[in-house]
Amino acid sequence: MAHTAARVALVTCRPGPEIAVDRDLPSLLGELRAAGAEADVVHWDDADADWAAYDLAVIRSTWDYSWRAAEFTAWAERCGTATRLANPADVVRWNADKRYLGDLAASGVPVVPTRYIASGDPVGLPRDHEYVVKPTSGAGARFAARYLPGEHATAVRQLARMHAEGFTAMVQPYAKGIDATGERALQFFGGRFLHASRKGAVLAPGTPYDERKVAHPRLEPWTPAPDELAVAERALAAVPGVPELLYARVDLVDDADGRPCVMELELIEPNLFLTLHPASVQTVAAAILMAAR
Repeated sequence: MAHTAARVALVTCRPGPEIAVDRDLPSLLGELRAAGAEADVVHWDDADADWAAYDLAVIRSTWDYSWRAAEFTAWAERCGTATRLANPADVVRWNADKRYLGDLAASGVPVVPTRYIASGDPVGLPRDHEYVVKPTSGAGARFAARYLPGEHATAVRQLARMHAEGFTAMVQPYAKGIDATGERALQFFGGRFLHASRKGAVLAPGTPYDERKVAHPRLEPWTPAPDELAVAERALAAVPGVPELLYARVDLVDDADGRPCVMELELIEPNLFLTLHPASVQTVAAAILMAAR
């Protein structure tokens, strides 16, 4: 008898003290199985995983990838050769390094102004405005901190630590609009807008860069304005090669003039916030099953 049930791997990472719990996985796994799929939760670094046994591998919560970026992108290449990977390995490679913000800016997408400091580069931190230092490969605000000009020496120590651990730093003006209007996360799935959420500021003044942060404080549902949707769609259209994206999250903040701009474009392992938007679970599962055909 021919095998007809879709075989889907929901890809995650192993639990750890610095790894958040993926609260989306149980409901998504249950919805896929209820729809008749053969769905499993699989660790991306499981040496015994048979990726070729699946019709589709969906990266969901590989939230340790930024600490093992080279290893993870190599895995994505292998997995994408064995089966269909969502999102594709070339997207993973591009999106794993936040220098993609420069690509978006070059395409005319409004983004938070960003400068990059690699090991050996002149430091040149801002002296006249509040700013943020964080790594080009990171998640959950790891190694991110907010500084006033008078905290220059502390920021330099952070740069030295990041460079010693192999990270390139990015420096951005602190988007003060976050304190008033928050950061908005617009989710897309199956090529369509799914839902949106808003959260408060993650980086409090004086919080050490190596202290664990609450990644999504005061999270709440959000209805995006037309200009927010327009900026998000422009960002997705600017992804190199215009690949078919199963999922995407566009994080927006307001610039100094109150206009939305891209803080981050999450194409690898974005939290979907399905516990906040339970009505979206069925839509997400249906899109996954369609992609597995």
